Amino acid sequence: MINTVFLRSFCTLVEVGHFTQTATRLHMTQSGVSQHVKKLEQQLGVVLLDRQGKQFNVTDAGQRLYKEAREIILSLSNLEQQVVNDPADEGLVRLMSPGSVGLKLYQHLIEFQQQHPKLIIDYRFAPNRDVAAALAEDRIDIGFSTQMSLMEEVAYEEIGHESLLLVTPSAVTDPSWQALQSLGFIDHPDGAHHANLLLKANYPEFQHSNQFKTRGFSNQISLILEPVSVGLGFTVLPAHAVSNFPKPELVCAHPLPNPVSEALFLGRRRNKAISNRVNSLIIEAKKQLCMQQ
Repeated sequence: MINTVFLRSFCTLVEVGHFTQTATRLHMTQSGVSQHVKKLEQQLGVVLLDRQGKQFNVTDAGQRLYKEAREIILSLSNLEQQVVNDPADEGLVRLMSPGSVGLKLYQHLIEFQQQHPKLIIDYRFAPNRDVAAALAEDRIDIGFSTQMSLMEEVAYEEIGHESLLLVTPSAVTDPSWQALQSLGFIDHPDGAHHANLLLKANYPEFQHSNQFKTRGFSNQISLILEPVSVGLGFTVLPAHAVSNFPKPELVCAHPLPNPVSEALFLGRRRNKAISNRVNSLIIEAKKQLCMQQ
């Protein structure tokens, strides 16, 4: 019979992709993780990892094992969750969201953690596609997204909406189509998606964000408006990203004839049991994010 401890170490290593980080997550030594994988290989009689120094690639046999084993590990985790003490205000909660959602939510969750000091909140900012992948691979407990993924492992619940805003340098008073083309686009991980939603509803000429010359890109939510503020281009962002920019006098958020909001979704791994501590955080997050409507 396969040792489930070895199996958990192997699955975590595949998901994390690094021996040292896996050891940290599992509260083990790096050599302990390596030994678990070697013993699993000996037990199964197959090579699971193609080792190249400190790097490795997962073999075909390893990929097949991981695909089946992660469901077993998840089931064991759910079983453990159902039979052991499950406090609502203690333990680790892992979550992820796009940056604009984080700007709205993170400070409130820090205050919530101050009220419940035995909670540990692990909050990561990432684009929608990375949130979905993390949920599907069970690397986080919950995720917030502005787009639903087609991954069958992920279930979604719509919990709110957030307005999208066209933002130009403050000197631009008339955001005409010609003015936008002259400015060029400051892109970001969800830039094309946001531009498609807002500009398509307000500019008959719009077909795709590629119609604008790209004048810059940033994947840091707090920096996207920096090039806009110095006149390098325009962008489209959720309202909370705009309201948190520290130099509002240098940019202009324009009201457009056809306002557009994007839906906000709470995602979780389908069929995974929700612990009491995760549910506590969900309730608190919903209280804050539903105010966006």
